[in-house]
Amino acid sequence: MERSLAVSINESKVESAALEWFGDLGYAIAYGAHLAPGEPAAERDSFGDVVLVRRLRGAIWRLNLAIPGDALEEVADIARTRTERVLNP
Repeated sequence: MERSLAVSINESKVESAALEWFGDLGYAIAYGAHLAPGEPAAERDSFGDVVLVRRLRGAIWRLNLAIPGDALEEVADIARTRTERVLNP
């Protein structure tokens, strides 16, 4: 008789594990309610804004320090558009 091991995975468990892993890598972890739309530290106008554009620009710049400003904006816009298209076909 074959037995299978059933593992219950839900969004909360995945999120907790990811936050722990990123914390172990040295990333800062922020409380989501503080970043929600309408809050002083908000990084998007609504929860429908999937891409955090300011963070995206910063990451692109850190990975490509020599990129000119206009190219940075173009790359960030392309990345945002493609990500949103995948998430909202």
